[in-house]
Amino acid sequence: MKANQIRRIRNLYKRRLPRNRLISQDFARQLSELSHETGRQIGALVSRNGRVEYVMVGDAFQIELPDFKRVRGGAGRFRGLRCIHTHLRGESLTDDDLTDLSLLRLDAMVAVMVNEDGLPSMAEYATMRPPDESDETVDIHPPCAPSQLEFDFLDWIEALEDRFSAAQSTIEVEGEERAVLVGVTLGKDFDADDRLEEMRELIRTAGVRIVDTVRQRRSKADPRYLIGEGKLKSLVVRAWQRGADLVIFNQNLTPTQIRHITDVVEARIVDRTQLILDIFAQHAKTSDGRFQVELAQLRYRLPRLTGQGESMSRLAGGIGGRGPGETKLEVDRRRVRDRISWLEKKLKAVTRQRSTRRAKRKRDGLPVLSIVGYTNAGKSTLLNRLTQSEVVVEDKLFATLDPSSRRLRFPRERDVIVTDTVGFIHDLPPELIAGFRATLEEIRDADVLIHVVDASNLHAETHVEVVREILNDLELGDIPEYLVLNKCDQVDSDEIARLSRRLGGVAVSALTGDGLEKMLYGLEPLAFKIREGSEKEIKHAGHA
Repeated sequence: MKANQIRRIRNLYKRRLPRNRLISQDFARQLSELSHETGRQIGALVSRNGRVEYVMVGDAFQIELPDFKRVRGGAGRFRGLRCIHTHLRGESLTDDDLTDLSLLRLDAMVAVMVNEDGLPSMAEYATMRPPDESDETVDIHPPCAPSQLEFDFLDWIEALEDRFSAAQSTIEVEGEERAVLVGVTLGKDFDADDRLEEMRELIRTAGVRIVDTVRQRRSKADPRYLIGEGKLKSLVVRAWQRGADLVIFNQNLTPTQIRHITDVVEARIVDRTQLILDIFAQHAKTSDGRFQVELAQLRYRLPRLTGQGESMSRLAGGIGGRGPGETKLEVDRRRVRDRISWLEKKLKAVTRQRSTRRAKRKRDGLPVLSIVGYTNAGKSTLLNRLTQSEVVVEDKLFATLDPSSRRLRFPRERDVIVTDTVGFIHDLPPELIAGFRATLEEIRDADVLIHVVDASNLHAETHVEVVREILNDLELGDIPEYLVLNKCDQVDSDEIARLSRRLGGVAVSALTGDGLEKMLYGLEPLAFKIREGSEKEIKHAGHA
């Protein structure tokens, strides 16, 4: 560019538009003339008081917007800047224009179309759209001459912000965080709807309210964002439109995906494993349980500790993460590693204590029965009914975290130990298995597993398969199983009979007590036969 052109571009900073005008004819003409002479798109970011805050010079096809600090504003508030820039080929607002409008939360995005004489012909502008039933996130207004945009822009944009604030206030719930649920289906998953519904239940259990759901089906995950960039843009806007505190993905995210998504979404990002770990943290009552949860959380978070960069669309800069920031990151990682080491030592001591208690039970000669099953199948309710105890029962997933052991007397006056354990779920996070090894060892020493199934659940048979797969993965599949079809009071008798024939279980209601006597008479000989057989093997080994 020539020196006089550079000087004229710099002089744009001295311009001040009328406060109540989106754009003036004079300013549109000045931008158009400079753009025509240089063969480049030229733009300006203008504040609400009409002052030119930034000037951008691009190439013939696009401009690059300056980098902004990602500081979240008030509910329903825009950034207070409108972008006015030229288009040299008479083209309408582009996808890049609309992406920048959405991600930067600009007041408006204005494209001034430059004609062959270097004069402004038409101006087209777009603004954010308040949340409604449609998936549209922006409103594109019809093109017209810049001189015809005579409405009071200041009053108009403030009214639009008020509409956003009003829409967000209608979904505010005291004491609850708000979340947008992102349901991603990869490949052919015929149970996608059921898995998403289970995710909704997990979110409810965590005490979070879902204010919107974004869904996408993909053949494979996007390596950067899991979802496509177009869907990500929609997610950013919808999360902001609804005042979401969290964006929760139904899939697990890689550290790279979390970093890239965090760069553009102004809300905390949570994936499926993080959500389950948070639920565990809420339900951990004992120090052992809290140690195990914290260890699992730290192991999961360590590779995901990172600084937050900023990059998307045409936003400049955003490398970041160097200097003091990187030093702090290393300090954080070292602290996490130290804490993990300390927790591992604590849990080794817990393991030794549990081993001592289990050895004492073996010396007492009492069979041990562990209650296992899919989460929220009614395991704790069954334990309470059998042993007249008061283990906490809630209609939530993973309500039981810390194992509870109680003594049970069979009808023939013989005692056993019954242990309630944490519920299972499909795709159980490996971090949980590693962190809860001390708890799962309670199952390892059981003589019989009482596998409790929620017979009222439409996916009861799938849940049985999931639990058995997890037990096999934990090398616990060889322990004898006694299947119990719980909640029979909520199911038609014909359906219960069908399930019993297919799965071979006994139908009970832990809530009402129906079927428990039959269950005990079937369970007692199994428990003592196995225990007596084990003792004979031990004696035989001793004589050999």
